[in-house]
Amino acid sequence: MTAPDERADAIDHAGEATAPDPAAGFAGLGLRPEVLRALARLGYEEPTPIQAETIPLLVEGRDLLGQAATGTGKTAAFALPVLERIPADRARHQPLALVLVPTRELAIQVAEAVYRYGRDLGVEVLPVYGGQPIGHQLKVLRRGVDVVVATPGRAVDHIGRGTLPLDAVQVVVLDEADEMLDMGFAEDLEAILDATPTERQTVLFSATMPPRIDHLTRRHLRDPVRIRIAGPAADASATPLVRQRAHLVARAHKTAALARVLDVEAPTSALVFCRTRLEVDEVTEALKARGYRAEALHGGMDQPQRDRVMGRLRAGTADLLVATDVAARGLDVDSLTHVVNYDVPSAPESYVHRIGRVGRAGREGVAITLAEPREQRQLGNIERLTKQAITIEPVPSVEVLRARQQESTRTAIRERLDAGGLEQVRPVVDALADELELADIALAAIALLHEASGVVADEPHIPHVAPGKGKGKGGEARDRGRTGGRPEGRGAPAGPKSRGGRRSDDGASGETVTLWVSMGADEGVRPKDLVGAIANETRLNGRQIGPITITPGYSTVGVPSDAADEVIAAMTRSTIKGRRAKVRRDRHG
Repeated sequence: MTAPDERADAIDHAGEATAPDPAAGFAGLGLRPEVLRALARLGYEEPTPIQAETIPLLVEGRDLLGQAATGTGKTAAFALPVLERIPADRARHQPLALVLVPTRELAIQVAEAVYRYGRDLGVEVLPVYGGQPIGHQLKVLRRGVDVVVATPGRAVDHIGRGTLPLDAVQVVVLDEADEMLDMGFAEDLEAILDATPTERQTVLFSATMPPRIDHLTRRHLRDPVRIRIAGPAADASATPLVRQRAHLVARAHKTAALARVLDVEAPTSALVFCRTRLEVDEVTEALKARGYRAEALHGGMDQPQRDRVMGRLRAGTADLLVATDVAARGLDVDSLTHVVNYDVPSAPESYVHRIGRVGRAGREGVAITLAEPREQRQLGNIERLTKQAITIEPVPSVEVLRARQQESTRTAIRERLDAGGLEQVRPVVDALADELELADIALAAIALLHEASGVVADEPHIPHVAPGKGKGKGGEARDRGRTGGRPEGRGAPAGPKSRGGRRSDDGASGETVTLWVSMGADEGVRPKDLVGAIANETRLNGRQIGPITITPGYSTVGVPSDAADEVIAAMTRSTIKGRRAKVRRDRHG
């Protein structure tokens, strides 16, 4: 590969200010009819800025280095040009495109998107990641696929087995390259790229551009076009009418906390954001069980389903819309009063876009975020971008909820009395008054009202979580003691601890436990192997893992205590360096 020279194209755009001409839409980007039909079926009308800039260049075959945050439409930006390379009459055998992503969740998400975009072409796409039985992956690879979406560790595993043929690969995409490097996959990425054809097209997307990205670019990209789609500029006057707050809550209690917050807030119309399609469905069902008229909106729904959901929301027959970021793109509902983040958005820019849906046209809006303790640092990043404080408050107590319900009941009774027309029910009261006290009659009537309106008699206990010190000034967190990139061994910093093993700088649930792994330096295990194995198989990211100690015969790794069982189960199912390791809680840690 040749290094990019000084004349490499540079396109620098700032968010939506460079939006494409709506009249052109996707039809003006040089895409084939089958793909355009799929986009129309999915409800895509206008390309996002990064799609408008990158798709024509990638269709031409240029290498590309793109800087854009999560939620800007990167997946379609690289997936649609990949589909242009698949011949209509291709005899499927070896993959033409390889997409590398940091986590299994993203591998599944990208694979699903490629399949939806290329369904009319009969595209075959396979997500390849750890934790899934490798036998299924081997079977599909032998049968033949067009596109492979893989995590680096599992891709290297298949390359070593000789089961992932790369001779026919024409395009390699590195999505969220900075995250893959943070997780310790630098050597794996180099090995994978070295194993692909020299004349391939290489596309790299990254939210940030650290020096390591520049090194990767100079070694593996040829005269790349450089595109930067900046997030929206923070404007202190843009959201003055949006009241922002966050509640710290453990994951096990998030659904109960969401219901509690909604019960207290009593929004006219609210939009609840979730990360995944499965989460959307689960939250929607939980809210329906509490009497809310909730509707789900995610990428698994076709356009008629989406239209029906939006019709119910605008007509007022639905109170809540639970959606993913992708599904809610372009959503504009005038009646929205609340936006609730069921999870902290991974990109601060996504938070800005979400809360921008309320507080419009002089109306006041409310933005509420349910944050797990380890996500406090992300709240700090959001505050730094928006230059606005997010107040952290306890989840409303049962007493607060009861007071809110009682006030609502008093208001409803007063309004009904003011409306008049009660003479028709007076005979009922008069008849009961002959045998019961009027106060008892009123109590029974109010109880019936509460039952009919879905007021829950027995509220679950939601443990209070005090804000930790992980947030730091301006959202910065101290070093978490992860050894990735540092010399291996016991000299790796473990991070400050307070009494009881509670890590004062940890954004997780407070307690960190040490796990013992039966493989060590003698088997070639490095810190990045442990970080990658855990991050690929669980909900943790690289920043939540550590400290790590590597000895000749075994290793130890620190993880948040509320995720320990999940990590043990996931690592027991998967492999490290092609071998299964024994994993348990460290008896001495």
